[in-house]
Amino acid sequence: MPSLALALMSFMIDGGRGTSWTFYPPLRTLGQTSVSVDSLIFSLHCAGISSLLGAINFLVSISILRTPGISPSFLRLFVWCMAVTACLLLLRLPVLAGALTILIFDRHFNTRFFNPEGGGNPLVYQHLF
Repeated sequence: MPSLALALMSFMIDGGRGTSWTFYPPLRTLGQTSVSVDSLIFSLHCAGISSLLGAINFLVSISILRTPGISPSFLRLFVWCMAVTACLLLLRLPVLAGALTILIFDRHFNTRFFNPEGGGNPLVYQHLF
């Protein structure tokens, strides 16, 4: 809920974000200095944290609450799908969080990770995203 509230508020602050849904760095640097972009990035961080915690919860629940004597090969398809999805979330979300954190550093601390004029490469962001 906090992530959704921040995302909706970001559309009302300073006329919206205007950076496309991927936060592509060249679009982000062309006059997008508003707080709305920062609140949307923070909202994505909050959503990522809640997804990571949910994935950990599913994996722990699957491993601990399984009936004794049932091997993993006898688990239902839904349980397998949730386990695979949770593993994919655990592998992918930290990378996206790192890319968003670097984007915040580019915006506020004058780093040049994704700025081609400073020696950075915006394609790195696309690969991380």
